[in-house]
Order: sequence, then C-alpha cells, then structure tokens
Amino acid sequence: MREKIGRKDHELSRRDFIKTSAALGAASLAVGTNRMYAAGSDKIRIGLVGCGGRGSGAAAQALSTGEDVVLKAMGDVFEDRLQRSLKNLKDSEKFGRRVKVRKRKCFVGLDAYQKVIDSNVDVVLLATPPGFRPQHLRAAVEAGKQVFCEKPMATDAPGVRSVLQSAAIAKEKNLALVAGFCWRYHLARRAFYQRVHDGAIGDIRTVYATYLTGPVKPMRPASSRPAGMSDVEWQLHNWYNFAWLSGDGLVEQACHSVDKIAWAMNGVLPLKAVATGGRQFPNNEGNIFDHIDVFYEFPDGARAFMAQRQISGCYRDNSDFLMGSDGMGNIKGWSDPTITGKETWRYRGPKSDMYQIEHNELFASIRNGRPINDGIWMAHSSLMAIMGRMAAYTGKEVSWDAALNSEEKLVPDNLTWNMDLPIRPMAMPGKTQLS
Repeated sequence: MREKIGRKDHELSRRDFIKTSAALGAASLAVGTNRMYAAGSDKIRIGLVGCGGRGSGAAAQALSTGEDVVLKAMGDVFEDRLQRSLKNLKDSEKFGRRVKVRKRKCFVGLDAYQKVIDSNVDVVLLATPPGFRPQHLRAAVEAGKQVFCEKPMATDAPGVRSVLQSAAIAKEKNLALVAGFCWRYHLARRAFYQRVHDGAIGDIRTVYATYLTGPVKPMRPASSRPAGMSDVEWQLHNWYNFAWLSGDGLVEQACHSVDKIAWAMNGVLPLKAVATGGRQFPNNEGNIFDHIDVFYEFPDGARAFMAQRQISGCYRDNSDFLMGSDGMGNIKGWSDPTITGKETWRYRGPKSDMYQIEHNELFASIRNGRPINDGIWMAHSSLMAIMGRMAAYTGKEVSWDAALNSEEKLVPDNLTWNMDLPIRPMAMPGKTQLS
C-alpha cells in the first residue's frame, strides 16, 4: 500500500525543494550563460502537443521570444486541428518562416505526444486537455525536455502526485518547467501580491475570488454524434464536459482564481474545504457541474471563498478581494490593482501581456542556464481546485491530506481509441462517496 503523505511531510518536501533550488541555482550561476539546448546548435527547437486555441497561442508566443526559436514538430489527436494550427502559424508575418514542421513531424493520435517528445526537440509545449497532463509531463521530463505546461496540471489526486514527482525530476535534471498559470506572470498582479506579502494590508484574514462567466464549451447534442464514433473520440470532441478530461469548470478554468488565492496566502496550504455546487441546466451526456462555491480554511484561521459559475444570462465577474488586519486589496476584473487602509496604492506601472511574459521568461531561463521551475506551487494550486471539486461533488468536508492522498482516479488506464468508455454519472452531493 502506498504510504500516505501528510501536511508536515509536504512542508518538509517544500523546504527541501527550496534548498535544492538554491543549490542548483548557484551551480547554474557558475555555468553563466551556457545554453541548455542541443550542443553545437544555435536554435531552440520546440514541439507542440495539443494544437487547439491555447496550444497554438503558446506556440506563437514561444516563437515570438527570439529569432533562435523554431517550431519543428506538432501533435494532436485530430488531424484537422493540427493542420489548421500549422497553417495559421505558417501564415504569420512575424515568425512564419521559423515554422519548419515537415509532414513527417506532424503526429496524430493518442501517442502523438510521445512522438513529438522523441522528435529531437529541445522544448515541449503541453496544451492538451488537462487529464493527459501528468502522463505527458512525465514523458517530457524523463526525456530531458524543457517544458511549458498549461494549467491545470491534473484532474485527480494521483495525477497531482505524478506532477510533483515530475517537478522533482525536472529539478534534478536542471530543466525549466513553467506553468500556464498566467496571472503569476502579470506585472500588475506581481506588484500587488508583492506589496501584500510585504505587509501592506497586514495579516490576511479573508480572500474572496470570483470566476462567474458563461459556458466555455457547451456539450454537443447526443443526436449530433456520428454513427460509429467511439466513446473516446466523442468525449475528446466534447472534452470540457467530462470531469476526467477537464476536471470540471472549477479545475480547468477557475483554477486561475484558486491559484491567486494560493498566491495571496504565500504558499500556505489550506487545512480543509467545504463546498456547494450542482448542475442547474441539463448537460446531455456530460458530467460536470455548472456552479461550485468553495470555502477554504487555513491554519491561522483565515478563510478564502471561491465563487465559480458557468451559466448563460447571469452576472459575470472575475475579481479578487483581499481583507487584511490593516487594509484591503482589490483587483476588479482586468482593472489595475488597488490597496486601501494604512496605505493607499494603485498600480501605475507598465501594461503587460502575461501570456507573452511567461514564455519570455521561460526561454530566457533556457538561454542563460538558470531554469525556472514552477513545479511545486503549480501542483498545489491544481490540488486546491481539485479539493474544492471533491468537496462539492461529495458534500463532505475535505482536508488537504485527504485530497492529496485520494485514490480516486478519473483518468482511464491504457486508453485506446476504440475502447468502451462509459460516462460516469453526475455527482450527487450527499450520495457520491469520498475516496
């Protein structure tokens, strides 16, 4: 039986991680500006896994970091999506000439990720539905690749544990691992949270975050499913609507706001969470909720409240409100952050494209031999969201340790294109069991 991991064990692993990071950072500084890609090459060769909108955007941002970056390989489960992405990237006046993906380096299928990794690239961009992320990340770091890893990092606790192990492997191999939690790379938010951590509002007592929006990818009607289409292909076409693939709206999209709660708490892990949620409108064959509210409790008694909804025709908001012992910090939508209380402050610095900055910093760290590793906090933020979903689906109070050690595995083992894959029934709070 696998040994359970507790909060104290996790805090120890975090301290060990920081010590190791410092030691490796010093070693990297000694190397100076030695490049971290293929010996004798003056190019950074990238491979894209997952050619949807976000993956295509990640490839464009990676190519925009410098003339030395070339796209050499692409992979997706769907041929049409790969070819559409490839055409759009090639058509770019800015970097299209550096899109050098030959036909034999276009890979289609459930094993496309491995073929991209094995195709003599230096950096892998992982942007498939998040249910696949742990498997793809492990393959990339074991192969010695630098990685951009879209959020969230997993859809279940076994996946999070795998990601933590992969982050340790990346650290041991001195590989860059940058997370797609893009707000961490937003200049205004960085300035805001730094002031909060420096005590601008005193001790944080409450955080309230909202992610209230419309449906992201509505489920297609069952009547539109072509005759003979396998369960796996159908679910991949509708991936957002299945918990094993997306993790639910809280985990896949609102994880940005959960991550900002974690950022506000400066890495302190929640003790436990309770949640409410359900499905207001039918979802045909899908099995995710359309609203979840989570209530986190932290060791010093601080509380965080996460409101998530994806229903048409409702009030929309994506904001963060921090209440401290000496003031308040507010980020209303996309506006500049403000602080009121013992000091008054509003961000007045430069505007920034957070998506581009995360790639700028990733590739800068590759070039200068001082790799960024977001591994631990990106896994923790993913687990905080999963913890909230677990609490909502079961109606139970869920501790951090219970979430981290959960044996509930949503992602099927040995997935094949034509396998039977029955859809899990919608969770029923009070009846669905915590495992």
